[in-house]
Amino acid sequence: MKVWNEMLLSALFAFYMYVLFKIILFKFSSIDLPFLWHQLQRNIENPVHIQNRLEFANFKPLVSITNNIQSLSSHDLVNLLGNIAIFMPYGVFLVMMSRQKKKSLYGVFLRSVGLSLCLEGLQVVLSMGSFDVDDLILNGFGGILGYFVFKLSMKFKASLLRMIESHHMAFSKEGNIT
Repeated sequence: MKVWNEMLLSALFAFYMYVLFKIILFKFSSIDLPFLWHQLQRNIENPVHIQNRLEFANFKPLVSITNNIQSLSSHDLVNLLGNIAIFMPYGVFLVMMSRQKKKSLYGVFLRSVGLSLCLEGLQVVLSMGSFDVDDLILNGFGGILGYFVFKLSMKFKASLLRMIESHHMAFSKEGNIT
């Protein structure tokens, strides 16, 4: 049974990673591998394309977040909350896939920011979007939120099981008395 659970968890994680890459790199459109290969070749042969992408990048923390909060259109709200929400499952998966569920908050944050950095870098290298340091912040926060959601749900589950067990034991004792 444990092997099946691990296989299911791995399959769900692989599906999540597919969806994550699809959303961040392809903005919900289809994945076109020949196009990616073309973009990569073009940018390697002519690094000016990458340099041009970097000119539009945001390397100043909280600039995009502040601008989005100040204008707060529906697009800005989706961008802010979406960047957080899309990385929450990653924080959950990191804890669930670690041995004895011992992944630290710091470890989840670093891995979330690391994956986000890879995706942001791919957007630049493949000319599929622009680099934004605020996405790293929001994605890292999403991973942390996922970590806390998982840890809190485990505490709730444990306390619920203790409560059920204590009620069951009390009910059993009452049944034995009469």
